[in-house]
Amino acid sequence: WKAWHAFRATPASQRTPRTRQILKALDETYRARAIPPGTARYWSWLFAADATRPPLLGIYALGAEWQALMDPATESAVAHLKLAWWQEEMQRLTTRSAVHPISSYLAALPGAASADFTPLLIAAHAAAAQISGVPLERGANLEPQSQALWGGPLALVSRLAGEVPEDAGLGNCTRWLAAADYLARAIRDYRREARAGRVAFAIDELMAAGIDNADLAADPPPAHLQLYLGRLREQAAQFFDRAVQALPRARRGADRHLLVLAALGL
Repeated sequence: WKAWHAFRATPASQRTPRTRQILKALDETYRARAIPPGTARYWSWLFAADATRPPLLGIYALGAEWQALMDPATESAVAHLKLAWWQEEMQRLTTRSAVHPISSYLAALPGAASADFTPLLIAAHAAAAQISGVPLERGANLEPQSQALWGGPLALVSRLAGEVPEDAGLGNCTRWLAAADYLARAIRDYRREARAGRVAFAIDELMAAGIDNADLAADPPPAHLQLYLGRLREQAAQFFDRAVQALPRARRGADRHLLVLAALGL
């Protein structure tokens, strides 16, 4: 809070002009959906390093659009149609010919010229597969799926901010964060997903725990499902902790938005 008040106390003319100009370039509608006040994404953006804020806002804006389409409340045909378009748009972004305002915003960032936007194309494909009802067959599939959905885009933020492209510590941190985020969302939304005909959890784990579709849709959840959810919460907590431990101390200033995500997620 001291840092935030110090920033607010700084005359506007002395703040980083490039960051302020870039933030204005993203339409307010997309910005509002990207970082709703009071959310983990809002706080991670607020306390992010100056160079990280613009790309973080853009990646969060994309994530917000795709999460809305992946929500069970979104009509399936509409979601499929729009995510198919987003896959084409991410392909255009990789070739620097994007047309959507969010994509154009990302393509205009200072670090975009040397950035590889392929992780966003992979994420769009993974989102489309998930709304198609393709479940995780095994618990071992969790990390690859969450990495495709969110780990790659999170790591891209730091690259767009001008940091070293290849960094094992950053990659491990975003990988664990993505896995933890996937579990947290699944625990929160599994009942809505089940009632929409989707299964958020790994099939082999559900079978081992004796959990069927009726259990997932039940309210309140039966005892054996509550036990399973408790184990998943512990697993998610471990992933959030691993994310913090994976980020080298030398990077914690530039990538402190990741630490905020982990702390709030935990």
